Amino acid sequence: MLQHKGVTPIEQAQNKDDSSTATGNKIKKNKKQYAMKNYVIESLPDYFKQYKKSIKNPKKFWDKIADENFVWYQRWEKVVNYDMHEAKIEWFINAKLNITKNCIDRHLAQRGNKTAIIWEPNDPNEAAQHITYQDLYDRVGKMSNVLRAQGIEKGDRVTIYLPMIPELAVAMLACARIGAVHSVVFAGFSASAVASRINDSGSKVVITSDGSYRGNKTLDLKSIVDDALTKATGVGKVLVVKHTNNEVKIQEGRDLWLQPLLDDAPIENIPTIMDAEDPLYILYTSGSTGKPKGMLHTCAGYMVYIGYTFKNVFNYKENDIYWCTADIGWVTGHSYILYGPLINGATTVIFEGVPTYPEPDRFWSVIEKHKVTQFYTAPTAIRSLAKETTEWVEKHDLSSLKVIGSVGEPINDEAWHWYNDHVGKKKCPIVDTWWQTETGGIMISPLPFVTPTKPTYATLPIPGIQPVLMDEKRNEITGNQVDGNLCIRFPWPGIARTIWGDHQRYKDTYFSAFPGKYFTGDGALRDEVGYYRITGRVDDVIIVSGHNLGTAPIEDSINEHPAVAESAIVGYPHDIKGNALYGFVILKDVGESRDRDNLRKEINQLIADQIGPIAKLDKIQFVAGLPKTRSGKIMRRILRKIAEGDFNNFGDTTTLLDPDVVEAIKNERIG
Repeated sequence: MLQHKGVTPIEQAQNKDDSSTATGNKIKKNKKQYAMKNYVIESLPDYFKQYKKSIKNPKKFWDKIADENFVWYQRWEKVVNYDMHEAKIEWFINAKLNITKNCIDRHLAQRGNKTAIIWEPNDPNEAAQHITYQDLYDRVGKMSNVLRAQGIEKGDRVTIYLPMIPELAVAMLACARIGAVHSVVFAGFSASAVASRINDSGSKVVITSDGSYRGNKTLDLKSIVDDALTKATGVGKVLVVKHTNNEVKIQEGRDLWLQPLLDDAPIENIPTIMDAEDPLYILYTSGSTGKPKGMLHTCAGYMVYIGYTFKNVFNYKENDIYWCTADIGWVTGHSYILYGPLINGATTVIFEGVPTYPEPDRFWSVIEKHKVTQFYTAPTAIRSLAKETTEWVEKHDLSSLKVIGSVGEPINDEAWHWYNDHVGKKKCPIVDTWWQTETGGIMISPLPFVTPTKPTYATLPIPGIQPVLMDEKRNEITGNQVDGNLCIRFPWPGIARTIWGDHQRYKDTYFSAFPGKYFTGDGALRDEVGYYRITGRVDDVIIVSGHNLGTAPIEDSINEHPAVAESAIVGYPHDIKGNALYGFVILKDVGESRDRDNLRKEINQLIADQIGPIAKLDKIQFVAGLPKTRSGKIMRRILRKIAEGDFNNFGDTTTLLDPDVVEAIKNERIG
């Protein structure tokens, strides 16, 4: 059996008996093989009962959930320490665990032959892979040993830049198993974006592939990593998955094909014992400054919260087939493709393709093929597919579906009804979920067969979550039929603990606007029965096709163009994307004589190169000036109104330095 330094008696005992758990130094049998049997909410009265308990005594509430549903090496000494003013939060103090024991090992006795992951490839003619829990254990063990052989130890960071293939899940779990911190970068980001994330996290190893498929296109991921590493430092090894058989450059001494290493690696691997507050992963999200925010999630609280929310929000039962269509490069994939389902011993689908390839019925074909019971996707995808004739849906048997959900942005009324009528057949409750990268897991959502749904409303908070609405004067807005800034009063186990390397920024961003509370950056309204509806961002982050895009990094890219003097980006409503990006650009003298269409192409190419194609602008209007206050601040609400074509109410414009600028921009608006 492979040994490594730092193995303790608790760990040795745990390795010998995977069905055991430890309290202090006493090893005891774990009888809770079927995760989350306890505290599954079955009715609306039960919801209100559990919610009341969770608010009255959150420490006791989470203590019982953590104690009765998870495997621990050592129990916690205290449930929670927190100071919301200083943004310091800890859960399950001094508990010891490894999340992969809860995701894989504890399921082997009763679920070893059960499918853990169904991998559905981009090409529908290629056979799907069914990876059992035993297979997953073997693959993760080998990958863990490969990483250790490359010198990766507890606390080291590993950047993962992979398409939606099984190796992505295996790499993440292997990092978690040995105590390394994984940083998954969405495989649509540019070399510059990859480089900035490698540098910020201080990664030692990058895991990538020779390429990825997206519909009928093949993307060369390895060359993007090569380019990124000309701008990044500290990476000693690049492990390359052979997936598309693209011809790639292998740099001697740095790049290694992964498969031969896996072939030679042993399976047996003792998981590293982790403290409750040890880092699990860093995930970068757009901010209102040019620098992406590396949100840090830790081991124990994240595990408990994701396990609890997955089981309740999706009403998962033992033989169900669950499918979330998100990319694992986003938090939805981390929490509700990988960790949440596996913690609960579920079967989860990983999909490499796109909803319209080879035809716009691919989603419905996959549901029928695998008899999917829970389907979780983005409003953008729903709106796009709703543009097609309903024949694409009706030709497939979707009778296996029990629960359908939406994630990434508020779902509009038309899309909600189309989804309900044609996909759910008016028998599947829609869980319209609200949450964020920062929250780790779902915060406000209907519970299927429990909460009466209401189109466009996320409805009620998950037990343990205490939402409040605040006005601009930092006063709490009480009662119903009100709207305001959405904040959370009390910490929850899944909250990100900090921004990697910059706790002050974390504190300033989330805890300074409304002291003592977590500020979500979203506005919300509360209706007459207390249901919440998210009304959108109130800061400089725009949700486009479910992706959070900060305006600052896009503007920074545009402003690097030699013909550009200044720019401002806003979002405007879009039938498919939810929001699209509208750019207002001031040119330097050198740009005035240039062809405008060529300039637009160059600007968008610059954005694609530095951030990624997802951040390209739909409309670019060249302007002589921007609406600024006398202090120099751009009044973006005016630009948003103009982008939307709403010229009726610009609000207070008395602080504008030059009101004539607004009239000029309005007259030249791109329709």
